[in-house]
Amino acid sequence: MEEVLPAVQQAAAAQGVEVVSSEALTASEPGLFRRFVIFLRDVRAEIAKVTWPSREEIKKATTVIVIFVTALGLVIGLMDSILQFLLVRMVARIF
Repeated sequence: MEEVLPAVQQAAAAQGVEVVSSEALTASEPGLFRRFVIFLRDVRAEIAKVTWPSREEIKKATTVIVIFVTALGLVIGLMDSILQFLLVRMVARIF
């Protein structure tokens, strides 16, 4: 790690990015409560970036999902009935 870190630091410095070892971080880490407050601020900032769907978009997407799930349920039910007929009743007739 020590062998690679200087090269990484030099490369990152050329790009304007600061690379710090984990030992340097432990000395300057804020307390648990402060980290939690920072986390909540970051969450709020990320939530503000989200593009939320409109009510109409949600209705359309929900309708499509309900129709798809219903159709898939019917297909699976039909396949189950056909396979049950073939494998249970037809095999029972053979033996």
